[in-house]
Amino acid sequence: MKPRTKFLIGGAVVLGVAAYLMATSIEQTGVYYLTPTELSTRIAADPGFVNTGVKVGARVVPGSIQRMAGGTEYAFRVTDGTRTVPVLYRGIAPDTFTDSVDVVVGGRMGADGTFHATELLAKCASRYDNAPGGQKYKSTAGYKAAASHA
Repeated sequence: MKPRTKFLIGGAVVLGVAAYLMATSIEQTGVYYLTPTELSTRIAADPGFVNTGVKVGARVVPGSIQRMAGGTEYAFRVTDGTRTVPVLYRGIAPDTFTDSVDVVVGGRMGADGTFHATELLAKCASRYDNAPGGQKYKSTAGYKAAASHA
């Protein structure tokens, strides 16, 4: 067999193994990302979807956040404007977790209709963009000038 043929066969095997490993890792770690409406529709169509791990992206309903005794358990509701889903989260909430903030909660929908979250991510407001004096750090010229005076 020619060396070129051996090289092509070896390359095809390596690429095939790499593709297989990528496909299986995505399958094992992939998680559905849904809105409350999509989650409700999916559960109505397939009741077995109740205990499937998903991530739900929505906005916290104003005034719905309740912090339980102990400080590491939160009950709140999220909405996409059409559907509202109650959420129970156990853990430490981010500092940016407040009313009307966009959140992504990861967990499972319980048979009781409450989403039991194990992960809570809150969108950071753009309050850092308009900080006084923030303009001088947006260009590299401002950084170089500040660094040369140090």
